[in-house]
Amino acid sequence: MHARKKTTTKSSHLRRFHQKRPSGLESNLLQTSLGNQKFQPLPAPIGKYPYHLSLSDILPQDQITSIQKAGKISFHIVGDTGGIKNPVPQQIVAMAMESDFNNSIKPAFFYHLGDVIYYFGQSTEYYSQFYEPYLHYAAPIFAIPGNHDGDLVPGDSTPSLDAFVRNFCSPKPQISPDAGDAPRDAMTQPNVYWTLETPFAIMIGLYSNVPEGGKFDETQTSWFVNELENAPKNMALIVSVHHPAYSVDEDHSGSKLIEKTLDDAFKKAGRYADIVFTGHVHNYQRFTREMDGRQIPYIVAGAGGYWHLHYMQKQPDGSPLQTPYKMEDTGVILENYCDDRHGYMLFTASSRVISGEYYAVSRPQESWRASPQKIDNFVLDLKTHKLTRNSGLP
Repeated sequence: MHARKKTTTKSSHLRRFHQKRPSGLESNLLQTSLGNQKFQPLPAPIGKYPYHLSLSDILPQDQITSIQKAGKISFHIVGDTGGIKNPVPQQIVAMAMESDFNNSIKPAFFYHLGDVIYYFGQSTEYYSQFYEPYLHYAAPIFAIPGNHDGDLVPGDSTPSLDAFVRNFCSPKPQISPDAGDAPRDAMTQPNVYWTLETPFAIMIGLYSNVPEGGKFDETQTSWFVNELENAPKNMALIVSVHHPAYSVDEDHSGSKLIEKTLDDAFKKAGRYADIVFTGHVHNYQRFTREMDGRQIPYIVAGAGGYWHLHYMQKQPDGSPLQTPYKMEDTGVILENYCDDRHGYMLFTASSRVISGEYYAVSRPQESWRASPQKIDNFVLDLKTHKLTRNSGLP
C-alpha cells in the first residue's frame, strides 16, 4: 500500500493550521527562479519502456473489483499545491478532498498536475509541503512534475528532479527519507513522464520541464506519439501536462508550444485526447476546443494550494470576463472559471462518459468548516464526443 492508515482526530486537524513552514526560501529566491528557468536534462527512467504503471499494482484487488463492478472510477485532480509561504490554502483544499471519502463516490487516488514543491523542488521541502498536508489523505497520490519541481537553486549541483524522483519514482514502495514521520510510502512511477492504466481510463502524463511555456525533447515527444497510437480505443484517454495550452489569466496566458506539441502528436498518431488537464496558472478554467467534429475539454486546475492566485483578464471596460468567451485567435471557448478561491476537481470516468465537478473551498479568513462549493461541472459522451453539459453552473 502507498498510503498507510493513521488515526485522525479533530485536534490533529486543527494543529495543521497557521503553522510556519520550516523554509529558508524567500521571495527574492522566487524572483531568481523566475529569471533562471532553463531547460533541465531529465533523470534516467526508473522503470522499463514504455513507462506504464497499472492501478491494479497499487490498489488492493478487492478495491479494483469494486471499481469494476461499479462501472466507473473517480479521483481527485489538481496542481500547484505547495504551501511555501502560507500553508493554510493548501490545508483547506486537502481537508476538503479528505471529506469526499465520506461521500458515496470515494476517490481512488489523487493525480497531481505538478508544482508539488516551491520554489526549487528541494528535498527539505517535501515534508512541509507534501507529506504533512496530505497526512490524512486516504488514497495513493500520483504526480507529473511542474516547472518548480524541476527548477534548481542557482549554483546548486543537485540534479534536476532529484527529490521528485525519490518521492514519486521509487523502485519499490518504501518510506522516503524526506517523509519525516509521515507513514506514506513513496510512489513507484516508472518515469517523470509516464502512463497510468486504470479500469476505465488511460492517463498519459507529460513533463513540460522548467522554461516558461514548456519545452520537450524529441525522446519524450516520440514516446507521446507512441502512447497515443497504442492506447486502447475503448477507454477514455486523458492527457496531462503542467503548462497550459490555453489561459486567459493576467500572469501567464497559454502556451503556443504546448498547443503545437499536443496537436502534432494527435495528428501523427491519428488519436485525440478525450480531455487535457493542465496546471501552472493558479486558478480554474475550463475551455472547449472543437477538433474534427469532437469537443475536447481543456482544463486548467492550478489552484490546489499555492497561496497566490492568478486573476483573470478583464473586459475592455474593466468588468469581469463573461462566459462563454471565445478566444478570437484560436476559436477555443472559455466556458467557466474561478479565480478568487482555491479548489480541486473530482473527476469520473466510465465506459460511456467522463465527467468533472470542480469545487471551490473557503478562503483562509473564512470558516474552514464550510462545505466545498461546486462551481462547475461537465459531462462528455465518449461515443459522440460531445459535451452534454457545456456550460458552468448558474
